[in-house]
Amino acid sequence: MLAHQPRTPAESLRNFAFRGLMTQAMCLAIALLLTYFGTRALLHNLAYSLAIGTSCWLLIDGGIHLVARFINRGRAPQRRGLGPGWPGLAGLVAIVAVGSFAGYSLGSSLVDLVTGFHSPRLFQSSTSGIVTLLAAVGGTYFFYSRERLHEEQAAADAARALALENQLRLLQSQLEPHMLFNTLANLRVLISLDAERAQAMLDRLIAFLRATLNASRVSLHPLSAEFERLADYLALMEVRMGPRLRVSFELPADLRACAVPPLLLQPLVENAIKHGLEPKVEGGRIAVSARRVGDDLQLAVRDTGIGLGTAPVPLSPPSAHPAAPAGPPLDGGTRYGTAHVRARLEAMFGQRATFTLQAAGDAEGGTLALIVLPCPADTAAP
Repeated sequence: MLAHQPRTPAESLRNFAFRGLMTQAMCLAIALLLTYFGTRALLHNLAYSLAIGTSCWLLIDGGIHLVARFINRGRAPQRRGLGPGWPGLAGLVAIVAVGSFAGYSLGSSLVDLVTGFHSPRLFQSSTSGIVTLLAAVGGTYFFYSRERLHEEQAAADAARALALENQLRLLQSQLEPHMLFNTLANLRVLISLDAERAQAMLDRLIAFLRATLNASRVSLHPLSAEFERLADYLALMEVRMGPRLRVSFELPADLRACAVPPLLLQPLVENAIKHGLEPKVEGGRIAVSARRVGDDLQLAVRDTGIGLGTAPVPLSPPSAHPAAPAGPPLDGGTRYGTAHVRARLEAMFGQRATFTLQAAGDAEGGTLALIVLPCPADTAAP
């Protein structure tokens, strides 16, 4: 069971102010009703209603939190009375009864002292006693119901956040070995062709994994770190492909701090090499770029490989996301990386992010992968 999250002083102050304003509104409504059905003037009824109602509220509100703190001390959250900040039912009934009696006596006495009137005591007037008790019970029930709704909403939000965090960790834990296995497969091929280049590639692989595995243990990191990891990986691929692979990066300074999921672009770059450039005899170019579009960040991975030969592949709506992508694989591949990109964007950003894989549409040919995700101007990775 999720523990209740403690409220900040600002939240507690806002709730206290809300209860106070609602109490004053109830007092005004009672004064209007008493004036409509009674003989006394509105100002007379309003003075007594505000004084009595405010006194009852302060005594009951304070009593509830003092008693709840005493009763619930040292208890586990799931065994705490009616909820955090509330005592059990018996304690609540006693507090409302005592607070109503004491609040009526205190409030009426204060107005009597100022005006010179002599109002009846609580049990001398059945109307005064019934109105005071009903208002106290009704107000307490309203505040209690609102607090319970808030706690249930907070628990639901916490559960959703925990589920999202676990989903993202699972996706990332699956992506890291996939990237490693692809790199090791490339290394295995190179060993039989050129042992010296294979040794250089292995050295770069060790350095790359050391940096990447440390950075990938966070849910978000700066876009500059994402570009650095891609540069390391492409340097690794350059050892294997030689002059057949040309690389360029474009990262404006004002976007370096934008927060993005680690290894978000990695599978797109891997796909560009495996499905675009490796099958092409002369190789080609990979360009990774970032630019701002309003409050969004647009990331592009462009290659000049053999191209898709299929229609653009958009980010599917949440209800349509399969565990593995539908349709035939691209050029004999599994589309594993693009499926992960879709799943991670959906899990973290929902409909606020888009992902499109399409033909580049210019004379060089090749493929263009575009990701658009939120990045307001004041957003930065932690």
